[in-house]
Amino acid sequence: MVNAEIQIVSNESGQPTAVIVPIGISREMASERETDCLLKSENMKRRLLDALASRESIPFGDALVKLGI
Repeated sequence: MVNAEIQIVSNESGQPTAVIVPIGISREMASERETDCLLKSENMKRRLLDALASRESIPFGDALVKLGI
């Protein structure tokens, strides 16, 4: 993680009310939440682990065609 300044926002009485984090940290946190959510499903967990183990890949354009995108 990049050394970045995290800012704490306080209200008039000095109580912390929010945190401002650099976009890189925010994206990393979102990615971790998404992974946690996917791993809660045993079916998805198995698919992700199978994909990691297979090490097979296809070109991005082919994947889009295969998915109908």
